[in-house]
Amino acid sequence: MRIECYAQRLLNPFRGTAQVIRYASAEAVTTDGLHWDIYVSNDALLRGLPGDRPVQTSDIRYGSWSAERGLKRGPINLYDDFLDMEAMGAVVYEYLVRVHDRLPFPLRDRTERWLLDAEDRPLALLDSVGADQRITPESSCAWRAGYAARERFASPAMRALGEETGCAADYLTAYVNRLAGEAPVAQWFRRDPAGGGEGLRAGGRTDLEGRRLAPEAFPPFLLSDAGHDAAHRALIRDFLAWQAPWLLLLEGLGAETRRRLECQARAQALEVARQHRLYPEVIDPAQIRAALVEAVLLQSQASSQSTADTAMSTFYIELNPGGGEYL
Repeated sequence: MRIECYAQRLLNPFRGTAQVIRYASAEAVTTDGLHWDIYVSNDALLRGLPGDRPVQTSDIRYGSWSAERGLKRGPINLYDDFLDMEAMGAVVYEYLVRVHDRLPFPLRDRTERWLLDAEDRPLALLDSVGADQRITPESSCAWRAGYAARERFASPAMRALGEETGCAADYLTAYVNRLAGEAPVAQWFRRDPAGGGEGLRAGGRTDLEGRRLAPEAFPPFLLSDAGHDAAHRALIRDFLAWQAPWLLLLEGLGAETRRRLECQARAQALEVARQHRLYPEVIDPAQIRAALVEAVLLQSQASSQSTADTAMSTFYIELNPGGGEYL
């Protein structure tokens, strides 16, 4: 068996990447490049089962690791299968210590499930899997802007749409799903190295299977900003600008595109601080450094505010025992 290192996008909505080191049925995973969780699973339970349908076994935490704090072990059991899992977890851990600073790993989730618009064109990316992974069973065709967008995304375009008092994320979610028509369809595509895609399963639409789409048919930022009226196009572009700290995680962006996203990402310094270790390239390091400095100041302010709040009353101590980490 060999050790694999790869990344996979976290989707619907797109909120980063999981960096994975895998050996047999053990894997180490990080979403920020700093804090790793190591899991093992008992693949011995799958022996003798039919291989034509997915079966999931429960993960067991081998431990967590960071360069600053070292390894914190999970619970240890002494039955035979666990000893085998322990050995696999040890292989992953030892490899992690050697390669943790070589991020990001290449994205390998090249089989993608796209929500189609009313003309059967890729509209929004819903899911993805690696080439050696099974396509998941059909699930919801609904695209989501996400909880973070509900809390933090705003757009001046809402005024032009007559929705200035509404939630921009909820409006965008409803609008995108409406573009899919009354009977929405999502299709899997196997993407090729040039960016095109071969149509696979499409929720019963056999007429779509086997088609080939050119690279330009797939929105580079995972949500189409073409074919909308001016106000909706502005709303979508504002949303994509808000997504800049995550979009910078994508591979294959041109230099000017990446420079623009780096500038837009400055508006969310804390997210840049969480994600920047996983950016495959940086065009303007000064922009990223400025965001990191701002993030430290914001973290300091949040810590000061948390200290002041917890000093006021034992009631607040119970509800907010010390705040959280931003970096």
